[in-house]
Amino acid sequence: MSGQLKEVRLRIKSVKSTQQITKAMKLVSAAKLRRAQDAITRLRPYANKLQAMLSNIAATMEGDLQLPLAEEREVKRVAIVMITSDRGLCGGFNMNIIKAARAQVQAYAHLGAQNIEVFTIGKKGFDVAKKWNLHFQLNIKTYLHILNFLKLLTLLIN
Repeated sequence: MSGQLKEVRLRIKSVKSTQQITKAMKLVSAAKLRRAQDAITRLRPYANKLQAMLSNIAATMEGDLQLPLAEEREVKRVAIVMITSDRGLCGGFNMNIIKAARAQVQAYAHLGAQNIEVFTIGKKGFDVAKKWNLHFQLNIKTYLHILNFLKLLTLLIN
């Protein structure tokens, strides 16, 4: 009987310890979220000013804009960039991103799988995208990979 009581006490102590760790993790993640939200809020005036400046420049330019990226053209190929986390400790974030990317893939399915390219940043998105059997997939893991990805994306656009 005393052996069972000791096991129960150890289990209670273990559960309390796990609860403390979980509470600490929640506090840390709440602080990080608050900092990220504050950073985004501080950037809003800059984004608004930048948008106003670009709108002003576009409105005051005389003649047609001869920019290749500014002209409308028929969609022949699509590149989808899916940014997810490497781990699943972020609630529904990964699943929402994956669902949105999947919806875009389905929206452009009429172009054919060879004309839809998915680039992933993060392990979760890459694992899911591997199963989609699309033409090209790239998992971006480091800063160097991001530089190479930007070069590749520039080549694809031109």
